[in-house]
Amino acid sequence: MDKVGIIGGTGYTGSELSRILCTHPEVELAALTSRQNAGKKVSDVQTFLKGYSDIRFTEKISDTKGLDIVFVATPHGVAMEEVPQLIESGIKVIDLSGDYRLHNTSDYSKWYGHEHTDPKNLKKAVYGLPELFRDKIKGADLVANPGCYATSITLACAPLIKAGVVENDIIADAKSGTSGAGMVPSPRLHHPFCGESIIPYSVGTHRHTPEVEMAIEKFSKTGVNVTMVPQLLPIVRGILSSCYMNLKKDMTDGEIEKIFVKQYGKEPFVHYVKEPSIRAVVGSNHAHVSSNVIGGKVVAFGVLDNLVKGASGQAVQCMNLMLGKKETIGLEAPGLGV
Repeated sequence: MDKVGIIGGTGYTGSELSRILCTHPEVELAALTSRQNAGKKVSDVQTFLKGYSDIRFTEKISDTKGLDIVFVATPHGVAMEEVPQLIESGIKVIDLSGDYRLHNTSDYSKWYGHEHTDPKNLKKAVYGLPELFRDKIKGADLVANPGCYATSITLACAPLIKAGVVENDIIADAKSGTSGAGMVPSPRLHHPFCGESIIPYSVGTHRHTPEVEMAIEKFSKTGVNVTMVPQLLPIVRGILSSCYMNLKKDMTDGEIEKIFVKQYGKEPFVHYVKEPSIRAVVGSNHAHVSSNVIGGKVVAFGVLDNLVKGASGQAVQCMNLMLGKKETIGLEAPGLGV
């Protein structure tokens, strides 16, 4: 039984990790950190874990010995302070922040606004999108878990870019539920402001933009230019990304579908469907991809739960691969549907 710890156990991604891991049959959820809640029972703070966990929050992850793997579920800038000592101690790490996604320190500084202090491990980190980089994730010591928008857009576009049937300019119209913004309250997330509305934000400046470009280039060996327009939906969970690309030649819906089926037909969590649905995947590690040809263009859709396949579920999927376990174990549940 592998022992698992979580740094940042009270945020949305840390809480979702706890929910998934507490019933995982082959790991023990042994440690969660929270400076504010240190010493308190986890189930008294995260009451949805009543009956599933009796451990207490600790202030530091080093307070728990014998950990095999640690998830870092903190805001960016924190992980790079924690990861070096964990790696040096022989503990595998999955970082759910953006600290290890961009392998170029100058790109990190440009998009995140401060210097990266761990360039050594930054170069070693494996990008944790299993459907595209499974072989590299297996046995890795450090995995950078992808962002939620980046996962939905990359899954939708990468097969078409690799197949060489579309031009390299992508316009991504991406809509997300409010949980993607994290737990810290803000005027934009105040219900009277965001309820019954759709709000564009971070247009042209969202940090998942260079991440998508990097991931697609790694997979297809072809560079792309992404124009990303994120928008806030008045729902809690879910992302729907509509990605517009110009076709290099006339193609039918059936021909495009064959490209997706070739890429994802045997995948346990990514499914090509005719009509993608947020409700079909919410609460699960499943994602939908779909497409429609419109004249000389194709629109490709990527749909997922931003807290599961877009964050914590995908991290557990990576953990399973890193530890040599069955990739789907602990994640074999369908979406809610309603």
